[in-house]
Amino acid sequence: MQRGKFITIDGVDGAGKSTQIDFICDYLAKKNINVILTREPGGTELGEKIRTLLISTDTQSMHADTELLLMFAARNEHIKTKITPALEKGDWVLSDRFTDASYAYQGGGRGLSVELITLLEKWVLQDFTPDVTLLLDVPVALGMSRVESRSRKDRIELETHDFFNRVRNGYIERSKQFPKRIKLIDASKTLEQTTQQIKTILQTL
Repeated sequence: MQRGKFITIDGVDGAGKSTQIDFICDYLAKKNINVILTREPGGTELGEKIRTLLISTDTQSMHADTELLLMFAARNEHIKTKITPALEKGDWVLSDRFTDASYAYQGGGRGLSVELITLLEKWVLQDFTPDVTLLLDVPVALGMSRVESRSRKDRIELETHDFFNRVRNGYIERSKQFPKRIKLIDASKTLEQTTQQIKTILQTL
């Protein structure tokens, strides 16, 4: 049986991932491809409990190192119990965020060292990597204006614009470092234009 494809979609808060995830799932379904939709942090029973700790506003304070370790703990469970088994069955997996988010949020946003994140990545992922990462890029002001329209912000969304500018820069640096895997998509364009950029990439898989 042919191994499935692993697609990740990432970007700053308010980049429009949810809308494009719906398009991707529909597009693959029309191609008779069975796709498993998942997310990070989360994706498993344990991962969802860790997610609650990470994003709940009831979590008043958390050291940046603790945040990073919890992210990778959830990711380890995610890869070993959900993502890898699905891929081995021939299913495709679409994850809302993956390891690039740790480099952007905990690295760029929190200022943790890239070397530290890389150490955890090598331990947890070994040589495992997505087939393609769709990186939705928008100016922070636009992304935050979209977040403002939501009913309630989570712990991460309550961060400052400066924080999210560092996150965005972290993502852009990752896309420069891994241009073959990470496809930078201008998500400030119209919904249709953004979707077309993604469709073009999916057609190459």
